[in-house]
Amino acid sequence: MRVFVDRALERARELGPQLPAPGEGRTAELWRTLSELGRTDLAYARIIEPHLDALAILHQAGREDLVTDHDTWAVWAAEGPGEPLLATPTTPPGGTGAGGQPGTTWALTGTKPWCSLADSVTRAVVTAHVTDEHGEPTGHRRAFVVATDHPGFQPAPVTQWTSHGLAEVVTVPVTFEAVPAEPLGADEWYLTRPGFAWGGMGVAAIWLGGAQSVADLLWHQLRHPRRPVDDAAHTALGQLDLTLGAARAVLEQAAAAVDAGDAAGDRGAAWALRVRRTVADAAETVIRVVSRATGPGPLTGDPAHIRRVESLQVYIRQDHAERDTAALGRTLLALAAEDSARADDAATTGPAATSPARATRSAAESWASGTPRTVPGAGAAPEDTPW
Repeated sequence: MRVFVDRALERARELGPQLPAPGEGRTAELWRTLSELGRTDLAYARIIEPHLDALAILHQAGREDLVTDHDTWAVWAAEGPGEPLLATPTTPPGGTGAGGQPGTTWALTGTKPWCSLADSVTRAVVTAHVTDEHGEPTGHRRAFVVATDHPGFQPAPVTQWTSHGLAEVVTVPVTFEAVPAEPLGADEWYLTRPGFAWGGMGVAAIWLGGAQSVADLLWHQLRHPRRPVDDAAHTALGQLDLTLGAARAVLEQAAAAVDAGDAAGDRGAAWALRVRRTVADAAETVIRVVSRATGPGPLTGDPAHIRRVESLQVYIRQDHAERDTAALGRTLLALAAEDSARADDAATTGPAATSPARATRSAAESWASGTPRTVPGAGAAPEDTPW
């Protein structure tokens, strides 16, 4: 297992300088690469993705100076029950920060759950709850960079990770005891930057690749059948094509929206929710359809297929299912309200409020913005809807 992880991290170091950052005109290329990695091996892709995400975060924060050729990175932003990880401003003994002010250095203390590869990477981007210099919570969260070789950095025993899916990606809580930390951005920057949504969609691209790898089993069986292919098998194959095609299409639309500058703020959040929910549902559909079509054999006698299915089932649980569907609905209504208010304001300025270019935006662009558009002369829909 250690050899597998080391090989994947080495590949992550190689890919880091080669792949584009999201939002800079080549997002589709980046996500296609992530999807291909997921189709090859989900655990392999799951190890590589956080390293690439961390590099993108550092780029977005303007902190490329923290990137080295030898470091490997993780990103730990999950929250859990219990006492949170706290970030407290500090200064060296007898020292002061910039402008003679304290608080320009930080220390992390507490426990962070769900830290993948904590015993394997050299550095990590981690979110923590901010306190003042007296340790009183401020109600804000912030991102920090930490080194994992500090004596106060203590991962839980790897034996706590008993998962069959993504077994190689050991994920455990980490206890921090006054671990020095370099801040990234201001309070709440990590969660409010456009790249937060973009990174979530990059993960969904890997899910798609994993779903394709599960579907590949049925394709190969039907291309080289041992008995006549019946309509039930044809139906299953057609269902896989429809499901995976729809998931791939929404990722492509989202990549275009990201590069067009139409996936920031709430619009970016809507795209991320839409993409992740679509792909996660597609993955569950693929697992169900392939299982029904192929019977118990692959799930009991094909170790590679078993590993694919179990890893995909674990990975897509990063999706929050119906909660994210509800969040998408709330976000769409909020965007519609914002657009209505903007239109009301624009109406007071005269005919220039609606330009021909705005009125003739395509259906795909309407979805990218998360709000409805009306084409002059076509009439209005009975209800104002995003579709």
